[in-house]
Amino acid sequence: MLRVSLHRLSLSALCSYPPRSLSPRHQTFSFPQLRTRAIPMSTMMDYSTSSDLTTKLLFRQLFEKDSSTYTYLLADVGHPDKPALLIDPVDKTVDRDISLVKDLGLRLIYAINTHVHADHITGTGLLKTKVPGVKSVISKASNSKADMHIEAGDKIYFGDLFLEVRATPGHTQGCVTYVTGDGPDQPTPRMAFTGDTLLIRGCGRTDFQGGSSHQLYHSVHSQIFTLPKDTYIYPAHDYKGFTVSTVGEEIQYNPRLTKGEETFKSIMENLNLPYPKMIDVAVPANLVCGLQDYSAESVAATSK
Repeated sequence: MLRVSLHRLSLSALCSYPPRSLSPRHQTFSFPQLRTRAIPMSTMMDYSTSSDLTTKLLFRQLFEKDSSTYTYLLADVGHPDKPALLIDPVDKTVDRDISLVKDLGLRLIYAINTHVHADHITGTGLLKTKVPGVKSVISKASNSKADMHIEAGDKIYFGDLFLEVRATPGHTQGCVTYVTGDGPDQPTPRMAFTGDTLLIRGCGRTDFQGGSSHQLYHSVHSQIFTLPKDTYIYPAHDYKGFTVSTVGEEIQYNPRLTKGEETFKSIMENLNLPYPKMIDVAVPANLVCGLQDYSAESVAATSK
């Protein structure tokens, strides 16, 4: 039984699925069991310290070079269905991601975004057209279409593992950070998928899409820097060759967020960054699951 514990669920005309029976406070979605082939243990990255070896996290960090975007694949390979999810998929690398999921014998159930991206088109819509049963997920505050709209405190279950949702606005109004669960049966150290809110030795810009340097500063300090210091930081982008950091490292070495708030705001106001070259195409598409409301040929053209 797969569980998605959410306080609320929003449906859109574009990304919809049949409603199920819901409890008053939480919603539970059931998926039929799927037979999958066994995966050699040597291919798995096991972050679990539990003595119960039936709970395992498989983790892969993937990269799209044109936008320097990281996509993350997580799966519970200790569960019979081997349910998996993708965080921040990119349209250009959807076929690569699907091939990897198949190679590893996983069942992809969620395609999740940390926010409405401005530098690339999300792959969630294409994944839904190519992989039956995949549900798209984004924050309610993003005002974007998706199968499921999440808010702070929600938990996204995949098998016996889950991601905790933390609201981290500032880069955009709808930014969230997904953090692996806290508990004896959850992987340790914890992992935080911070989107563009917190980068390795940096942070996302705050000068468009409702951004706010004040909000971003407080989001990081209250929602991310309060996590255990050994928590891994996995951002949506990196432009200098870094792949991972930790909360402790960023508290000590982040050149922007180690400063006081007024200094931070001054830094952000004087970045003088160029207008994102993809923003006029990416944002409208990403507001509708990465699929514009026109022909598939037009969608393919904008993806190139």
